[in-house]
Amino acid sequence: MNHLFLHCRAGFEKECAAEITDLAGEVGVYGYSKTKDNSAFVVFITHEPTGAMQLQQELRFRKLIFTRQWFVTQAPITDLPVTDRVTPLLSAAQQFPIARELLLETVDTNDGKELSGLSKKFTAPFSTALRKNQLLSIKSPWRLHLVFITGTEAYLGVSLYSNSSPWPMGIARLRLPKEAPSRATLKLEEAWHHFIPAADWDTRLASGMRAVDLGAAPGGWTWQLVQRGMYVEAVDNGPMDKNLLETGQVLHILTDGFMYEPKKKVDWLVCDIVDKPARVSSMIIQWFGKGYCREAVFNLKLPMKQRYLEVKKCEERILKELTKLGLDVDIQFKQLYHDREEVTGHLRVFK
Repeated sequence: MNHLFLHCRAGFEKECAAEITDLAGEVGVYGYSKTKDNSAFVVFITHEPTGAMQLQQELRFRKLIFTRQWFVTQAPITDLPVTDRVTPLLSAAQQFPIARELLLETVDTNDGKELSGLSKKFTAPFSTALRKNQLLSIKSPWRLHLVFITGTEAYLGVSLYSNSSPWPMGIARLRLPKEAPSRATLKLEEAWHHFIPAADWDTRLASGMRAVDLGAAPGGWTWQLVQRGMYVEAVDNGPMDKNLLETGQVLHILTDGFMYEPKKKVDWLVCDIVDKPARVSSMIIQWFGKGYCREAVFNLKLPMKQRYLEVKKCEERILKELTKLGLDVDIQFKQLYHDREEVTGHLRVFK
C-alpha cells in the first residue's frame, strides 16, 4: 500500500504536497505527489510498496499543518457501475485491515458537495455489506474511508483511529452561536478542539482564568473566552460588542495590540491580528519570553507565495528563541477549516 490520500483546503494543494514530502523524507520514506489545483486533495505515492502504511504509523497527524485528514489507499477505483457500486468496493475493502467504522467523505469543493447526496445514500448499504462480510469490528484500531471523486471513481483506504482526524474530511462542523459578535468565534473554538484534548478542557480552559485578546474587536474570540467563564482584557482600538462589555468579564483596552503588555501574568493569550507573520511571531516570542502567559492561540496571515516555507520559518524561529531562554514549550500549527489564507498556531510552556 503505497498511496496516501490527504484532504486539504482548496488552493493549498502545493503546500500540502510540500509538507508531506518533507516529513516523509525525515522518516526515510520517499515518493512523489499527484496534485491538481483547487481539487482539495493530494495523493502522495511512495516508492516503497508499504511506504504509505509506514507514514500512517510513524508520522504524528497532529503535526501536519495543511492536511485536514489522511488515509492509506491504493490507486483510485474507476469505472464503478452505477447500478452496483457495492460489489467492487467490497472486494477492494478486503485488501485492507478490518476497520472499526466507515467514514463516507467527499472533497471540499463545489463538485464534491454535489456528491454528498450519493455518499449519504451509499452509507447504509455499504456498511451493511461490510458487516455481513465481517469487515467491521469495534475492536479494530483502523477506520475505513471512502471518498467519491465522481459518481464512478472513488478512493478507499484506512487510517489509524488514534492518528487521524475524528471528523469526516477533517472538518469540524461547528454551529455559529446567534449571540457571537462575528464568525471569527468559530476559529478559536475549532482551535481548542484541535489542540486541546477534551479531557483537559476543564483544567486548561477553566472558569476564573485570565486571558488577553489582542486585536479583539468586535469580540468573536473574546466571546469564546467569556463563555468559558474567563476574565478578558480585550485590546483593540476598534469598538467591542456591547453585550460582551455588559457581562462584567471584559475590560476593553483602547490601544495597539502590539504595544500592549499586561500588568500581571495571565493564563491565556489569543491573537487574530492581521499583520505579517514575522511580526506576530516576534510578539509571541516576547510574551512567552517575558513570562506574560502560559498558553496561546494565534493566527499567522500567509503571503501569496511560499506559504509552507513561511510557516516553517516562523515555527523554527519561535522554538529556537524560546529554547535559548530555557523554556520547555510545545508548538503546533494547523490550517483549520475556519481559516482562510492563514494558519492557526498553538503554544504552551511547561517551564
